[in-house]
Amino acid sequence: MAENTEVVVVGGGYAGVTAANRLTQREDVRVTLVNTRPAFVERIRLHQLVAGSYDATTDYRQVLAERVRLVVDTVTRIDAAGRSVTLTDGGTLGYDYLVYAVGSGSAEPQVPGAALFSYPLASLEQAERLRPVLEAASASAPVTVVGAGPSGLETAAELAEEGRAVTLVCGGPLGPYLHARGRRSVARRLARLGVTVVDGPGTRVTEVTRDVVRLADGRELPSEVTVWTAGFGVPDLAARSGLAVDAEGRLLTDETLTSVDDLHIIAAGDSAAPSDLPFRMSCQAAGQLGAQAAETVLSRIAGRQPAPVNVVFAGQCISLGRGGGIFQFASRNDHANPLYVGGRAGAKLKEFVCKSTLKQLAGEARKPGGVTLGTQSLIKNTQRRDLLRTRHGSTPLTLP
Repeated sequence: MAENTEVVVVGGGYAGVTAANRLTQREDVRVTLVNTRPAFVERIRLHQLVAGSYDATTDYRQVLAERVRLVVDTVTRIDAAGRSVTLTDGGTLGYDYLVYAVGSGSAEPQVPGAALFSYPLASLEQAERLRPVLEAASASAPVTVVGAGPSGLETAAELAEEGRAVTLVCGGPLGPYLHARGRRSVARRLARLGVTVVDGPGTRVTEVTRDVVRLADGRELPSEVTVWTAGFGVPDLAARSGLAVDAEGRLLTDETLTSVDDLHIIAAGDSAAPSDLPFRMSCQAAGQLGAQAAETVLSRIAGRQPAPVNVVFAGQCISLGRGGGIFQFASRNDHANPLYVGGRAGAKLKEFVCKSTLKQLAGEARKPGGVTLGTQSLIKNTQRRDLLRTRHGSTPLTLP
C-alpha cells in the first residue's frame, strides 16, 4: 500500500478551510490544519460582534471535514529544506506539501498616536478588545471610524444604527471601490443613520490622541473612541522563514499558486501574490484561491500539471446596519459598474452572502470538490493576462 501524503495547511480562515476540505478528495492524503484559535472566525461579521448583534465565531466541526486534523497552535517558522513547520511550543510537524493561508490583518498604522490611541478591527481579538470599550462609553460619546473601505463603512453604520454619534473619516473618497452611483447610495444611507462623513482632499489623518483625531487640512475632530480600519497587512511568517515575498509580505508564487522557491509550498488567500500581481484581499477571492491551491497540490500528487489561477469577481457586498446595505456589481476583472442593489434588498443580499459562505464551507466539508473553480469556468480574466504580459514580458504560468 502506498504511503499517505501529508499536507499541512497553515491558517484556518476562508482560504485555509476551503483548501483543507478540498484536499480530502483523496483517501491517501492526510490533512492537518494549524490555526491559532479553536473556532472559525467569520471575519466578514466582526463589525457585528463589536455592535453586539452577532458573535462572529463558529465551531470548526460545522465547517471542517472530519478527516482534517485541527491543531490549535501558531506556526513560528517554515523549514522549506526540511519540509517541516515549528510551533510555538517547540514541536514540529512534517509535511510533503504545505498550503500557506495565513490571511491578513491590520497594518501597523504609521500615523503618530494611532497605534496607542486607536482600536484596529481586523481580527477576533481586536474586536473583542473594542467591544467593552464601546460599552463603557456613554451613548453620546463621539466615535470616529478611520477608513472608508468595507470595514469602515460597515462599522460606522452598525454603530450609528445603535444610536452612537459616529464620524467616518475617509482619508479620500467614500468607498473608493464603489461606482459613483453606488457611492451616492451609501452616502444617503449613512446620512439617514446620522453618520458624519468627512471625505475628500485634506481628510488624511495626521495624528490621533486620546480624545482628538487631527486631519491634514488642520481640522480637529473630538473622539472618545477611535476605530482604525485603514489598511491591511499580512503576517511575516514567509519572510521570517526565508521565502520570497512581495513588497507587502505576501508569498510570491507562480500562476499555479506555487512558491517561486519551493514546489512543495502553495499559497492561498490574502497572503498569496501570484506573479507579484495579487488579487484584491477579500473573502470572495479567498475561497476561490483556497480551492485552487488544493487543486494544485492534488495535481502535483497525481503527476499532472496544475492549472493557472483564475479568480472571478462578482462585486462587493457591504452591510450598512441591519436595515440597509449595498451589493456593488463589478466586471469579472473586478471593476465596479453602475449596477447595484441597495437599501433593505442590499441588506438581505449581504446576509444571504454571509450565510452562504458558511454553507459553502460546510458543503465542501461534506462533499470535497463541490465548489466550482474559476479555472473551470468559461470566464477567463483577459485583463490579468494582459497585465502579466506588460509586467513580465510573457504570461508566467508555471515554474521552470
